[in-house]
Amino acid sequence: MISFSHVTKRYGAVDAVHDLSFEIPRGQFVGLLGQNGAGKTTTLNMLTGYLAPSEGRIEINGHDLLTEPRSAKQHLGYLPELPPLYDEMTVEGYLRFVCQLRLVVRADVPSHVRDIAKKTGLSDMLSRRVGNLSKGYRQRVGLAQALCGDPEVLILDEPTVGLDPRQTAELRETLKEIARGRTVIFSSHILSEVQSLCDRVLILHHGKMVYDHDAHKLSPTTKMHARILADEKTLLPALRSLAHVTRVTRLPQQESGAVDVLMECSALLPAQKELHTLLSGLHAPLLRLTPMDETLEDVFLRCTQGG
Repeated sequence: MISFSHVTKRYGAVDAVHDLSFEIPRGQFVGLLGQNGAGKTTTLNMLTGYLAPSEGRIEINGHDLLTEPRSAKQHLGYLPELPPLYDEMTVEGYLRFVCQLRLVVRADVPSHVRDIAKKTGLSDMLSRRVGNLSKGYRQRVGLAQALCGDPEVLILDEPTVGLDPRQTAELRETLKEIARGRTVIFSSHILSEVQSLCDRVLILHHGKMVYDHDAHKLSPTTKMHARILADEKTLLPALRSLAHVTRVTRLPQQESGAVDVLMECSALLPAQKELHTLLSGLHAPLLRLTPMDETLEDVFLRCTQGG
């Protein structure tokens, strides 16, 4: 549905995005993450056609965004961080206006607007002026305009920014509902939100793709917290020599005479077998062993640390 092929966006001598390649199939909900300045906004602006890439090719449903912009953009709905609202218009008048811009058949506009309003929780707000709405409802109007024309692809840039916890939870449920059957690219700094909504996570760092993985199985690396009754000087080198252990971190002591460690493993079961064999040979009792899956925050920090 969406294809980036060796896309670079250059500002003078600086590459805001460098050699970016990925594909998003129809119906997938994708989270786009990165620190400020990582290239997220530039990527979204190129995807919407607002910016042209310096190099590479972007396709939406088989249409090249540069050579077939009208055909490509017909498939897109976009909610920017600051929704393009007209405060003096009513919600209904504004959505009818957007439908005209999106070339919705005139006879279908009234029913289309009512359907969108129902999906976004705006049915009781259609006669209200946009300028009199709360922040939460303004975000809903922004989402509603992105749905005008029933696009197959939705691009959502920080849709819950500035909302209170209740508004955020309500909008999150709305997003789950409207995402069904659509391809969605979702940019947010709220990592728990991304993990709960998305099927897949992309992380940009300094304009490059550094992570692309299933959101529900973030990494092949698994962590184990172990508490072992042993001499630290003997134990730590032995743990680090295990084939399926990639990293060992000494934790603060919790029990007298015991060593607490955090072990990062490439595969959980083989690492557990190696650990038990090792400790049996060392005559070192294992007091605690707790598997710990990586969180999205762990992955994000690991991928964006340092240069």
